[in-house]
Amino acid sequence: MRRALLLLAWATAAPAWAAPGPGPGRYDGRFCVSVAQAAPACGPVQVEVLREQRLRVRIADIVYLLALRSSQLDVVLMHGTMQIDEFAGPYEWAGEALQFDDLQKRTRYQLTLTR
Repeated sequence: MRRALLLLAWATAAPAWAAPGPGPGRYDGRFCVSVAQAAPACGPVQVEVLREQRLRVRIADIVYLLALRSSQLDVVLMHGTMQIDEFAGPYEWAGEALQFDDLQKRTRYQLTLTR
């Protein structure tokens, strides 16, 4: 039930603030993931920046759905139509790079956008 509510919130909620970051559109990107103290693993991704501070990040057949709020973001991880994970965590923009954490799994993400 929580997953369905999170997906519904992701699809319909509109934040009442404007955050920095890129405008709507399609971007190429580089996605880096590091767990605990391990060096990050990085690779190319396709990114779609949607309205209302939402991003869709595609790595082959895996999609990260990101919904940015004022101080945290909600992440839903999909494989096709199946949800495989979800979490909320802190984030920040550093230029064209979005950095965020899954604190429970001690995982750090960095998404860098390019045109």
